[in-house]
This record gives sequence, structure tokens and C-alpha cells, in this order.
Amino acid sequence: MSKTKQLVFCSLFTALIAVGAFIKIPVPVVPFTLQYLFTMLAGLILGPRLGTISVTAYMLLGLAGLPIFTLKPSFCYIIGFCIGTYVTGTLAAKLKKRTFARYLAANLAGLAVVYAAGMIYYYVICNYVLNTPIAVGPLFLYCFVLAVPGDTALSVLGAVLIKRLAPLLERSGIWTVSGTPNIPQAATAARS
Repeated sequence: MSKTKQLVFCSLFTALIAVGAFIKIPVPVVPFTLQYLFTMLAGLILGPRLGTISVTAYMLLGLAGLPIFTLKPSFCYIIGFCIGTYVTGTLAAKLKKRTFARYLAANLAGLAVVYAAGMIYYYVICNYVLNTPIAVGPLFLYCFVLAVPGDTALSVLGAVLIKRLAPLLERSGIWTVSGTPNIPQAATAARS
């Protein structure tokens, strides 16, 4: 993929993540958006490096003042998105067999990273910065138990989408036949 295409796809996923943050699915108690779906797809489609660049660009735009963050005071979920995208992209790029179950496993591994980072940060911020103490039990309930079913469903949706998009991605030259992002030759040589 040329540098121009890389820039276009990174920008596209940055925009999709920003838009996904505001597509809210009405669920009681926990805000549910499509933001995680697009961060996961960035890792699956663009690979670990470009996917992480897309999510990092989203994070930097929000920090620069654009009103694109929806979750307050859980900024570390956004940091978790960066790390989770890298994990998902790395695991997906190493797949020898591209099956639904293996894509789902990569998605769930990335999701675990997002939740770990987000919950730790939320606990620290609530207890030590905002002076609104929260115990581990309620934290686990509100930040994991109530939220994880929706994100697990998005992980399943992401695995279905990538499995269906794979032939199109290969034909368009975005992916190689092996199902990994088609990165420039210099970067391929550096990897081997």
C-alpha cells in the first residue's frame, strides 16, 4: 500500500472512531457506542502499526480540544483502545488460518486490554483524583459486568465483518493474499 493510501486509510479510521463515539445504542446504565468496533477494525484491517496510528490520531485530536470523546472520566479506555488495537492487529496479522474463531480470539484479547486499562485508570481517578471513592466490587460491576456484553457482541460483529471483507480487501490490494495489511516493501524487508 502506498504512503498516500496509508494516510487515507488511517484518516478514514480516525474519522470512523470519532463518529462511532457518538453513535449511541440505548442501553440502560452503561453508555454503549460503536467506538470500540472501529478501533478493533482498524487493527484487523490496517494491522498493528497503522491501526494504532489511527487510534492515536483520534486520541490526539480529542486532547487538542475537538469534542470527540464521549466517556468521562475514563480517558484510559481511549489509551486502552490504542494498546488493544495494537494487540488485536498483531494477533490477527500472525494468523496462519483466517477463521472466524481466530479473529474473535484476537478481538477478545484486544478487548481484555481495553478493559484492564480502563478499569485501573477509572479506579485511580475516582479514588485519588476526583475524591469520589469506588470499591472494587462496584467498579467491576459497572465497568465490566454491565459493559462487556455489548463489547463482546461488537467483537463477534468485527470477526464476522473481517471474515466477509477479506476477499474484498485482497482484491483491492489493501491486504496481501495471506490476509495481512499490504505495507510498503521497505517495511516488509525490515520485518523479515
